[in-house]
Formats: sequence, structure tokens, C-alpha cells
Amino acid sequence: MPPAPILFFLPAHDEVAAVSGVVGSIPSEVAGHPVRALVVDDGSRDGTAEAARASGAAVDSFAANRGLGAAVRHGLARGVAEGAVAVAFCDADGEYDPRQLPALLAPILEGRADYVVGSRFAGGPRRMRLHRSLGNRMLTLAVRALSGQPVTDGQSGFRVLSGPAAAAAEVAHDYNYAQVLTLDLVAKGFRYAEVPISYRFRTSGRSFVRLVPYLAAVIPAMGRAWRSGRRRGIRGGQSPPCVLVLDHEAPEGLPRHRPGGRVEASV
Repeated sequence: MPPAPILFFLPAHDEVAAVSGVVGSIPSEVAGHPVRALVVDDGSRDGTAEAARASGAAVDSFAANRGLGAAVRHGLARGVAEGAVAVAFCDADGEYDPRQLPALLAPILEGRADYVVGSRFAGGPRRMRLHRSLGNRMLTLAVRALSGQPVTDGQSGFRVLSGPAAAAAEVAHDYNYAQVLTLDLVAKGFRYAEVPISYRFRTSGRSFVRLVPYLAAVIPAMGRAWRSGRRRGIRGGQSPPCVLVLDHEAPEGLPRHRPGGRVEASV
């Protein structure tokens, strides 16, 4: 029987200038597992889907912009449906480098973690635009407090989930996924880990994140995710152990969408 695949998907909304380069950087295999590239086209109107197909990725397109959370929900569901041993994703705008996938996959394939986040700060301070740095620090502290894990980058756009974690994951709203996904999986007992990664500022397109509207949408969702975890009996001091992985140095070199309607993703 051939090794189970790894699905690497890119949520993308109007990223025609960057998506080809990101798709082209996705490894074809890791540790003997074939890697399948998928672009979840979130209602783009600029040729993103065509550019992604020309670069060799499969493409699932939404007829209208649904939001980043909906795109991530869809990608996770596709990975589960395809029997992937792990499901990875990162932003399609070139901030993250898919060539760092083996480092993020290692804790999962070695059985040391179920959910791995590529941290832009675990390896030391990194430069970030002021408004994003303030929002990141605020929300990272909140995720750390609510999850009971030593989270260093609560908003990272590069993550890998084991097959079981992807099947259990719930993305609570369409606007975004970052904080609620971590709170959800930790509350369900999945082992959390971080691996340091490099990143660079986007050079094309425009981020959907505007600090005040972003916080207004995200903070209530974090509260709901935390309360849901408490109902499952997971409280501070009872959360599963964190596996903080700091032994993979990321190479130098090498993130977002607009909110959309509440429409469930389907495979």
C-alpha cells in the first residue's frame, strides 16, 4: 500500500501575483509521503484560480468570497476526505515558505505532536509592522492564557495538523481561524507544538486585517471557543502537555482575506 498523502492547501483571495510562486515552493514529497497541492480560491476575481492551476495545483473555487475561516474549514475537510496523514496550510501571499514544511511535519510524523504551528517569534524577535505587532502580542497573550500553552505566535498563517486533528478541528466562524483553532484543538486534548519559521512581508496584494474590526470579530469568538472547552472539562492546569519544538532552524527567506458570508464549506 502506498504511503498516505499529505495535503498542503493555500487559502487564497485575489493573490494572482503571488500564488504561483508559493505553489511552486511546495515540496513534492516529505519523508516518503506524496504532497498534494490545493488552492482554495475564496471568490477571487483576479485570475488566482487560473494561475494556481497553471502552476500545478488542484483548485477548489468558491463562487463568492466567504472568508478565511471558511476556506480553512474547506481545506481541512478535503484533507480528511482524501485520507491525508497530515494537512498543512499557509497563506498564499508569499509571506511564508512552504519549503519549511518538513520541519513542521517532523513532530507529527514522529508521534510527538498532533498540531504544529510555525512560529515567527519562537526563534527570537522578528520585525513586524507596528499595528500588526501590537495586535499579535495582545492576541497571543490571550491564546496563551486561555489555552494554558506557551504560545509565541497566536496568529501564524503556517500550520500542520495530523489526520485525526484535522478531522476533529472546528473553525467556529468564517472571518478567521487562527485563535479559535488552537483553543479548539487544545481543549480536545491534541498535543500542541511550535517550530520556528522565517517570514517576509507581502510584496503584492493587500491584507484584509484592520486592527479594530479584526479584534471586534476575533475576541468574542475566542471567548466562545474557550467556554466550549470548559464545557468539555478542560480547564487551566488540566490541558494536555505542550511539546515546544525549537530544534529546527528555519532557512532565511520567505500573509489574508476579507470576511464573507456564513456558508458551510463542502467537499
